[in-house]
Amino acid sequence: MKKIIPFHRSTKHITLRQALLALLLATSATVAHADDLTVDNTRRNYIVYAPKNLGKNRPLLISCHGMNQDAGYQQGMLQIESIADTAKFVTVFPNGIDRGWDISGDRDIRFVLALIDEMEARYAIDRNRVYLSGFSMGGMFTYHAMNRIADKIAAFAPISGYPMWGGNFTSSRPVPIIHTHGTSDDVVNFGGVASTLAGWVKRNGCPAKDRIEKPYRANHITRHTWGPGENGVEVVLMELAGKGHWISNDIVKSGEEIWNFCKRYSLEMKDPTVRITAPTDGLQYISFGGPSDVPPLAVKATATSPVGTIANVAFYDGDQLLAETTEAPYSYTLDHLAKGTHEIRAVATDNEGRTGESQITIAVEEPTGNYVFSRFDSEGCVPDGWTTYDGQERRTGFATGFSSGSRVFHFTGDKHDFDYGLYTRNVTGQHNAGYARFAEKGTSTTLTLHPGNYQVFARMANWNQPGFSPVTIAVEDSKGQAVYAETFTPTANVGNSAANSFDGVTMNTMTFDIDQTDRYVVTFYTADAAWADLVVGRAAIRRKGDAAAIRPAATDGKATHRFYNLQGQPTRPSAHGLYIMQTVAPDGQRHSRVVAR
Repeated sequence: MKKIIPFHRSTKHITLRQALLALLLATSATVAHADDLTVDNTRRNYIVYAPKNLGKNRPLLISCHGMNQDAGYQQGMLQIESIADTAKFVTVFPNGIDRGWDISGDRDIRFVLALIDEMEARYAIDRNRVYLSGFSMGGMFTYHAMNRIADKIAAFAPISGYPMWGGNFTSSRPVPIIHTHGTSDDVVNFGGVASTLAGWVKRNGCPAKDRIEKPYRANHITRHTWGPGENGVEVVLMELAGKGHWISNDIVKSGEEIWNFCKRYSLEMKDPTVRITAPTDGLQYISFGGPSDVPPLAVKATATSPVGTIANVAFYDGDQLLAETTEAPYSYTLDHLAKGTHEIRAVATDNEGRTGESQITIAVEEPTGNYVFSRFDSEGCVPDGWTTYDGQERRTGFATGFSSGSRVFHFTGDKHDFDYGLYTRNVTGQHNAGYARFAEKGTSTTLTLHPGNYQVFARMANWNQPGFSPVTIAVEDSKGQAVYAETFTPTANVGNSAANSFDGVTMNTMTFDIDQTDRYVVTFYTADAAWADLVVGRAAIRRKGDAAAIRPAATDGKATHRFYNLQGQPTRPSAHGLYIMQTVAPDGQRHSRVVAR
C-alpha cells in the first residue's frame, strides 16, 4: 500500500472539477458548497451537502473517496442527495491529501473529528448519529477508523475496500457495519472480504452463521446479515454479483442501503438489548424412518437497558408465547419441538415499555425422499453441520474467512459438474487423518437413522493429484464404529485451480442397512497418503425402505452376520463367490471382511 506523505494545501488548490461543481450547486435549488478547514496547520477542503429546512439534531454522513479520486467524484458516484433531502441529514465529502488517506496513523482521523465539530457548529447535527463511509481506499480508512474512533461514529459503511494487509478488531465498542462489494472487483479482490468480516463478527459477538437473502431486491444482490450481537449491532455484507470496482447504483442504490442501515444506530441507544446465548442459532435435527427425538433445550438470554431497567423477557416460538420471566438469568426450556422450522424469539421490555428482540432458528426435519446435505453456496467457509480435519487442523462449521486449508471452493471454469465443493486433505498421510464429516457431535446438526435400508449418493473429485486418489465413504454410529464403508475413486481432477474446467464426475452410490436407532455421521476420508485430497460436490442420503433385503445368515447367540456384494449392496449369499460379511457383536461393535462362499 502506498505510503501517504502529508503536504500543505490551500483553498486555491481545489480542482477545476470541484470549483465547477460548487458553482453549479450554488445556482441550483440544493444547498451544497465546497469549503475548507485548518487541521494540524494544514488547510483541508471538502464538499458539504445540506438539505433545505434541515432543522436541528439531524444526522451526519461522512463519505470518503477512493485513491486518486476526489470529493466531487465521490459525490457524483454516491448519488445521496435525494435520500438526504427526504431523510434530512447532512453529507460531507472530504478530500484526502494527495488524493489518498492515512490508513495507519491519526492525521485523517483528526480531520474527521474536526469535520464533526465544524458540522455541529454550523448545522447543529446530532453527534450521536454520525456515520462514516468510504470507497476503495476510503473504505480501508473506514475500517481504520473503527479501531480509532468507535466512540465518535455510530455506524460504518465501507464500499469495495478493506485492510488488504490484514485487519485489526480492537474497537472500543461493538460497531455496526454494512460492507458493499462486487464479486468481480479486480482492484480490491472480493475474496478477502470474508476474513475481514469474520473478525468483526467475532469482535461484535454476532452469531458466526449469517442470514442470507438471495436475491435481495435484485437478482444480482445477496445480502448476508450476522447478528444481532452485543448491544444489538449487526454486520451486513451486500454482495453484488458480477460488479467491479465502482459504486453500483443500478436498481438498488448503494447510498440508500447505507442510509437505511446506518439510521438504525445511535451512540445513545435507548432500546433494550437482548441476546440469545444458547442454544446455537441454526440447530438442525434430521430424522429418517421415524419421529425426531429432540432433547430438551434450554433457551438462555441476556438483556440490558441503556436508560432503564429490564421489566421482563418473554420467549416465543414464532408468534406463540412460551413463557415470560422477570428475573435474570432469563431462560426457558423447550421440552418438545414438533416437525418444522421454529423461530425462537426472546423479547425484552424495559420499565418504560421499550423493547428489544433476538431470534434463532431451529429446524426439525423428517425427510421422506432424498436429503441433500452438501448445501454449499459460499466459498472460504466450513458449512453448518460439517467438520474437517487434515491431520493438523480441525475446523467445525459454521466457520468462515479461510483462504487456505480445508474449505469450500467456488468453481468457475467453463465446465464444472458442481458450482461449490468442500475440500479437505491429508497433510500427514496417517490413517484417517484427512476427512470431511457431516453431523458430528459438536456441530449444529443431528442425523438420526431408524432401522431400514439406506443409500448415500455422492459426486466427488480430486483437487490436486498426479492421477486419482481414492475416497472412502463411511457411515458411523454414535460410538464411532463404522456401520458400513466403501471406497470409490473419483473420475475428475480439478487441477489445483477453481478456474479449471472439469466434467464427467460419477455419481457414486453406497447402499447399507441400519438395524438400530442411533445418531449417525457420514464421513468422507481421503486416502492414507501425504497430501491425498478430496472435494465433495454433491451428497445426499435417502431411506429406501425396511431392511428386509438383509437377513441373518447365521446366529450363534453372540453375534449377527450380514452379507453384502462387492458393490456394497445388501444380499443373501446363494451362490459361490466373494461377499462382504459384516459381524455385529452384542455390544454393537461391527467388523467387516471379505469371505468366499
